[in-house]
Amino acid sequence: MSHVILKALTKKFGDFTAVNAIDLEIPRGSFTTLLGPSGCGKTTTLRMIAGFIQPTSGEILISGKAQQNIPADQRPTSIVFQDYALFPHMTVFENVAYGPRAHKVNKADIPKRVAEALRLVGMEEYPKRYPKELSGGQQQRVALARSLVLKPEVLLMDEPLSNLDAKLRISIRNEIKELQSQLGITTIYVTHDQEEALAMSDEIAVMDQGVIKQLDDPQSIYYRPVDRFVADFIGEANLLDGRIVSISNHHAECQIETGDSFRVHLGEQTTAFRTGDAVTLILRPEAITLTQANVENNTLPGEIIRSVFLGSTVRYWVKLGSETLVVNQTKDPLTSIPKGKTGIQVHPQWIHVLPN
Repeated sequence: MSHVILKALTKKFGDFTAVNAIDLEIPRGSFTTLLGPSGCGKTTTLRMIAGFIQPTSGEILISGKAQQNIPADQRPTSIVFQDYALFPHMTVFENVAYGPRAHKVNKADIPKRVAEALRLVGMEEYPKRYPKELSGGQQQRVALARSLVLKPEVLLMDEPLSNLDAKLRISIRNEIKELQSQLGITTIYVTHDQEEALAMSDEIAVMDQGVIKQLDDPQSIYYRPVDRFVADFIGEANLLDGRIVSISNHHAECQIETGDSFRVHLGEQTTAFRTGDAVTLILRPEAITLTQANVENNTLPGEIIRSVFLGSTVRYWVKLGSETLVVNQTKDPLTSIPKGKTGIQVHPQWIHVLPN
């Protein structure tokens, strides 16, 4: 059942269209991420849901109720900001209690609600500390507690981890996802970090220039992008132009246009194409294996020109005609393959094909 519904939601600032008639249905209890580059409209969309920005047109419904004319402080939402927005002159307890007091919650109930919110985020031992006495991760936990204490129907999060260092960011994102699953609270999360979105989300809405390019689960977004933008924005992708040269028994052969006559065999997904169609092949770095060249086995001749050790993997840059492919090799990463000639084995089931 859809908990949050956006219908033809649009926001214009003068002649500039920040959000262009997007439609989106978010299931109850799900974790949905708005993902995209800076300026794509994701934060504007979140702020319209929160009530901080009024839409130019369109509808926002939460539990079936239109929200456009409801003030931000009366909507069943709560937001966690990128910069935490904690009151520096208030203790942790006072920061978390601020919302319930503003919403005129029974005074006798506030201490219990604050204590429960702090317990949920692991900050129950720090109610008397001030923000300046906390680490960045602790401040983010307090900001989260301040939102959860209001018991919102929908939790909104605007790039909440961007101010944290890499290791802490991973730790906090795991905590947020675990807590969201535990509470079953509908969450809408904004980020430009692809790894963050893939790790946390039930569904991802990839946005660009004010529109949603693709709404799907993380695995589909990663392995079956709908266009070159999504493929290139999500993770690392090798994009190769090609042309279907033959189709038989629901399988196809594609010639890669790299300046050399390289051909690969494609799987059943190519039944929608015809001989002569121009296509784009999407190859993820981990979907390519370095091996001995063998054209009989979908293996193309290449040349390793550079490699980087990344711990669990070794990343190679391999020259294939006029193109350079990125390949992640996870087999025995302690043994690096030297520069020079190699074979690039491509498995048909790992190739995603898009029309040009």
